[in-house]
Amino acid sequence: MTVSLVIPARDEADTIGPIVGTILEALAKDAPLLDELLVIDSDSIDDTAAVAEAAGAVVYRSKDIRPELGSHEGKGEALWKALFVTSGDLLVFVDGDLTRWGPHFVTGLLGPLLHEPRTSLVRAAYTRIRSSPDGTLTPDGGRLTELVARPLIGLYWPELAAVAQPLAGEWAARRSLLEQLPIPTGYGVELSTLVDTVARHGLDAVAQVDLGVRAHHHRSDADMALAATELLAVAESRRRGAAMVPQTIELLQFPSADTDRTEPVRRPVHLAERPPAASI
Repeated sequence: MTVSLVIPARDEADTIGPIVGTILEALAKDAPLLDELLVIDSDSIDDTAAVAEAAGAVVYRSKDIRPELGSHEGKGEALWKALFVTSGDLLVFVDGDLTRWGPHFVTGLLGPLLHEPRTSLVRAAYTRIRSSPDGTLTPDGGRLTELVARPLIGLYWPELAAVAQPLAGEWAARRSLLEQLPIPTGYGVELSTLVDTVARHGLDAVAQVDLGVRAHHHRSDADMALAATELLAVAESRRRGAAMVPQTIELLQFPSADTDRTEPVRRPVHLAERPPAASI
């Protein structure tokens, strides 16, 4: 079997270099495990692409992959486009903003796929560390998981309640599985692949591996609300048993301000879903 490692990244110039360099040193040079390492750059406005390439990664801009198919914003779009430029039988995904992690993330995720033929999808489990403004570290990261994903699973897919990190950005899967799944273009990709895999192949197709501790850059609550909207849309589409309806909705947010009146901010949320790559 061949193995492709994919790192989706957007404006991660501060962290992408050490991630790429460390993985290549440990799992391509010291131990020849990986057959390719790709960074899929999602419209970064910083030097993410240049830093990743300098560290040794093969870099693609998401919008330049199969341009005749159009382009969307979002993490899911980057992962879907990666299916057209990778060749591995097994694909491992690692986020590009990690600050506390290790190469064992990759080997840990591959283990069940190499050991058990029935396993098609492997999700990471870990303690998520959150950095407070005063610099203290607390093990209560994963706001989107606790406030959105876990309640959705408890309500609609209780058989998945034992999945510790349903939104983990670190996961691995067989190409034969991923090419058959529809892929939401945004942050709903982790939830959709989990739900869709179990719906098609049962719980025995999924494994999870405890990788220890993980830390990454945190987004604001306002940005998290955009991701939460995408998750709710993905969950609704799976409950209906139909593809997500392509649309752009406006999320009205009221940022705090030192004025008597707070003007709302209108932020678009783009909802779309790519068809299975095997159908292209």
